[in-house]
Amino acid sequence: MTISYKLEKFEGPLDLLLHLIEKNKIDIYDIPIVEITKQYLDYVNQMEKEDLNIVSDFLVMAATLLDIKSRMLLPAPEVDEDGEETDPRAELVARLLEYKKYKLLAQELADMEDQAGDILFKKPTVPREVAKYEPPVDLDQMLDGLTLAKLQRIFDSVMRRQKEKLDPIRSKFGTIKREPISLETKIMDVMHYARQHRKFSFRQMLERQRDKLEVVVSFLAILELMKIGKIHLTQEHTFDDMWIETLEEEGEEGELELEDLSGLEG
Repeated sequence: MTISYKLEKFEGPLDLLLHLIEKNKIDIYDIPIVEITKQYLDYVNQMEKEDLNIVSDFLVMAATLLDIKSRMLLPAPEVDEDGEETDPRAELVARLLEYKKYKLLAQELADMEDQAGDILFKKPTVPREVAKYEPPVDLDQMLDGLTLAKLQRIFDSVMRRQKEKLDPIRSKFGTIKREPISLETKIMDVMHYARQHRKFSFRQMLERQRDKLEVVVSFLAILELMKIGKIHLTQEHTFDDMWIETLEEEGEEGELELEDLSGLEG
């Protein structure tokens, strides 16, 4: 009896073999290689008029099936390096299982693509002013657990480190004094540093200043930025260093709305 197939149904030799196994309700781990090879060759014999590039793939699989068939007919079973018997069909079974897995995944993706056409997305209709609304900063919540005593201890520690860095001999040399830096300029500098590093040490921020004046102005700048809700300070344990974190979304740099700083600068 000759079995008739249409080439368009199969994407390759593994697709044909999988079809034959499922059609005959065969256990893929125990393929009757003689019967499957016969049915496979019946199909290949009908491919004389097909494209040679397509036929060649099926002929390679036909040769593989004949090789497996001949190896299974040998009286002495094949053994591996450990002396255990090997199944000549094992490699073919592994290829079929892998192909079946990807075929099922491809079908699942195709089904998802078809279902996606029935899904509609509604664009947001919230007014721009409402979408950009941010609740006012709760200073009590932001400064929860933060005391002046903790800030004073960190400030004193930074000042002590600055003093220890001084050379007792060179510190007596004359220096060219720089123009005092304004609080507004230092606020911009601290905010620029915060936007670059996102989260950093309070002590680290103060230690990068060049002299006592900059340390004091930087300290005031940090307090001012906390007041207007641009940064947030946290401390896990008592006497630990404090960490500064910017409250701005990354990439969104809003303008600093500074209040009258004349009183602080004076």
